[in-house]
Amino acid sequence: MMKSGVLSAVLAACLLALWSPASAAPVKNVVIVHGALADGSGWRKVFDLLTAKGYDVTVVQPPMTSLKDDVDATRRILDMQDGPSVLVGHSYGGMIVTEAGTAANVAGLVYVAAFQPDAGETLIDLATRTPPASKGILATKDGYLYLDPKAFPDDFAADVPKDEALFMAHSQVFPAQAAFQTKITVPAWKEKKSWALIATEDRAINPELMRTMAARAGSQAVEVKGSHAVFMSQPAAVADLIEKAAQALSD
Repeated sequence: MMKSGVLSAVLAACLLALWSPASAAPVKNVVIVHGALADGSGWRKVFDLLTAKGYDVTVVQPPMTSLKDDVDATRRILDMQDGPSVLVGHSYGGMIVTEAGTAANVAGLVYVAAFQPDAGETLIDLATRTPPASKGILATKDGYLYLDPKAFPDDFAADVPKDEALFMAHSQVFPAQAAFQTKITVPAWKEKKSWALIATEDRAINPELMRTMAARAGSQAVEVKGSHAVFMSQPAAVADLIEKAAQALSD
């Protein structure tokens, strides 16, 4: 027969287990939303680094036709995830994840050289408030935007090999101008933890704007010496921040 002292200890442990809050589910899904002008293929190195560590990584390819369409494309991928996800946005992708990140299975957000808007703000609002160094954004006659290919290597990918930057300049994803003029409704960062990587040599988004947005959101921020294409030039730093976010959200 079990002694009374041992029995009491077992009962206490059982009661403690019942009363203690459930630990957070491990976050093993990473959903990445690329920004305007460059598609998701540039995230291959980050994908490989995180996949090698056991994360299930998916890169969204938003259509760039409207903010709503891009948010819908992101939520479509989120719906396919088994368990909680870290949602990552680059550049204009920060606008997308801010809106899409209210989904119930998004555990937290990571902004990588990205816009981090508040309710009622548009990308144009933010970019004109604290202008970037680049002046190369042009518009097509039917309302789509692109970065002058002559300016692209220096303004978007100055620390990427020149042949890659040149190819990127001539394989741009043109976003609809209307997407940059659409207001955010409910920012996900107001209810969920967030992290921000600030690319200190960024010419497409002013680093001071990134610092201001991150501070306003209460994001845990890190600064990395890199261009707007920091996800290509500094993939280890980007993957490290995403992993830190996932680990923190799993604790």
